[in-house]
Amino acid sequence: MPDAAALSLLGSRDENLRVAEELLTADVHVRGNEVTLTGSPADVAFAERVFAELVQLATGGQQVGPDTVRRTIGMLSTGDASPAEVLSLNIVSRRGKTIRPKTLNQKRYVDAIDKHTVVFGIGPAGTGKTYLAMAKAVQALQAKQVTRIVLTRPAVEAGERLGYLPGTLNEKIDPYLRPLYDALHDMVEPESIPRLMQAGTIEIAPLAYMRGRAQPVDTPVLTPEGFRPIGELQVGDLVIGSNGEPTPVLGVYPQGEKEIYRVTASDRSSTLCCDEHLWTVRTAADKRRNKPWRVLETKEMIGKLRAAHARRYELPMLTAPVCHPEREVPMDPYALGLLLGDGCLTGSTTPGFATEDPELAMALETALPGVRVRHKGGVDYTLNRVREPGDVITLENPVTGVLRRLDLIGTRSHTKFVPEVYLQNSADVRLAVLQGLLDSDGGPVTQLARTCRIQYMTTSSQLKDDVIRLVQSLGGVAYTRRRAALGRKPGRAKGREVGYRHDAHILEIRLPADIEPFRLTRKRLKYREAGGGGRPMRFIESIEPAGRAEAVCIQVAAEDSLYVTDDHLLTHNTLNEAFIILDEAQNTTPEQMKMFLTRLGFGSKIVVTGDITQVDLPSGQRSGLRVVRDILTGVEDLHFAELTSQDVVRHRLVASIVDAYEKWQAVQDAQQTDGWKGNRR
Repeated sequence: MPDAAALSLLGSRDENLRVAEELLTADVHVRGNEVTLTGSPADVAFAERVFAELVQLATGGQQVGPDTVRRTIGMLSTGDASPAEVLSLNIVSRRGKTIRPKTLNQKRYVDAIDKHTVVFGIGPAGTGKTYLAMAKAVQALQAKQVTRIVLTRPAVEAGERLGYLPGTLNEKIDPYLRPLYDALHDMVEPESIPRLMQAGTIEIAPLAYMRGRAQPVDTPVLTPEGFRPIGELQVGDLVIGSNGEPTPVLGVYPQGEKEIYRVTASDRSSTLCCDEHLWTVRTAADKRRNKPWRVLETKEMIGKLRAAHARRYELPMLTAPVCHPEREVPMDPYALGLLLGDGCLTGSTTPGFATEDPELAMALETALPGVRVRHKGGVDYTLNRVREPGDVITLENPVTGVLRRLDLIGTRSHTKFVPEVYLQNSADVRLAVLQGLLDSDGGPVTQLARTCRIQYMTTSSQLKDDVIRLVQSLGGVAYTRRRAALGRKPGRAKGREVGYRHDAHILEIRLPADIEPFRLTRKRLKYREAGGGGRPMRFIESIEPAGRAEAVCIQVAAEDSLYVTDDHLLTHNTLNEAFIILDEAQNTTPEQMKMFLTRLGFGSKIVVTGDITQVDLPSGQRSGLRVVRDILTGVEDLHFAELTSQDVVRHRLVASIVDAYEKWQAVQDAQQTDGWKGNRR
């Protein structure tokens, strides 16, 4: 043996040597740094391998103790793996303490965590299942492979009743989570843990809170057929994702009554959610440093919405227009937009149109078959039916007929609206309606050294909301302000003053770069010359309490986990880029296990640990950990790691206790089987 390794290898008062002599068949004699082995060739060869591995560990600077000697002999007895390789695999180091696997099965378990997205560590107490999983989680966080660690275990799920216990909810559940805290303190500087937990980088919670990312049951969620309450959705239903495409619902999880908050964006769009609901956001610093979007809980952002008076958290926008099924419409959508903007739809006279742009009058006539747009004088035009030979004079004007079917006949400037068949239609139809509205009552507004914005004005509150809906469904954003009629200086028409009778709603619109807002030549050229409208953006403006309500959580199949809710806001509730550990999983029900596993987001990793011999669920209740092996065995990128009493790394008496209980259980099972067979006879 090398002189430097001899003392470490033999141990204090030769304790390592005594263990080796006890466990090896060959005789061991040590003089100085020389080891002499005697016995049969096979026994000597095995003992030589043992000492060679121990020397390799000692010369590598590792501390060799009696447990190391036992594990080395055990590993060489059961396989060809190199104990030196197994026992020298460092995972996490802190203040001179290094965490590494101590048995061959533990190394296989650690390797499986590296290779697979979901790993089940199943084995008796003391085999390091949770401890090693925690070490791998900390390692992944330090290497920036994940952005957060989520640690969870069943508490109330096992049938306990915590209501009578004193203290806050956190104080009540703390004893159930204490083993996770203890393991965490071994691997992370204790003074940094509160900061990491406050920032949401480390989250520790009971299993029930893992599905607590929820919205009230009546919250609208966008589907291909329109908005539906989230509480009515079922697994398999389609909702709209961030790319505008339908994506299926994978899970629906009722949450009971929860504290609800209203999250409002900078354009006044808003939705309701619980304080644990997840949001994809980024800050100005994230954007400047080209960092990816981050995922934060609602409660993590409360009180942090401003940075130097600027809004801190930007929200994602639709990357493409919402895909609704195309539906047949009774009138060309662009023509409808023009008429809603500058048309006379009262029904008391022939439909009319007012514009200073003959180009729009020509476009209207082209879009309305069987109609001639006749110039009356000035800016006024009438929409006359083209009469065919033999037509009677009492035939209805085709424009009037369509307007009547759409319930638009008789509407005036302050009561106009966009019919639902146009709002709930393909992107081409929706864009054409918007272009007609903007060509008639909107326009580009340029400012020095700034991108061009689009302005639109209407006195109809409903039409204002419909235009906002059109803009948002195309991936744009609309800011609105109101100009009161009362006290406003009268306008002039035909040389006389005309007072304002209705408030005006002014919209400031920004659309994606690939969306053309105008067809009218002069407006389109002005918009393009100004460089377009810039990038639509939304920021979180406020988060305010909104009472309590029944809530539900859904999971969708979209790659980024996002779905469209109120006002076309994008939100989601799965965990991306997280290392998630479920401890004591034998105390989950099959339904809870399914709920937990389906929370897996992209870039995340899950480790589930448990001992199927220590189930604390009420009598007759199946363990989710036992059931899941039958269901998921053979699924790709998922691994079941088995640990046994040979992998116990606590006091060696623990392994003996585990073995004794296993033998006793085997006898009980055999007696029960014999009794069952006797009854059958």
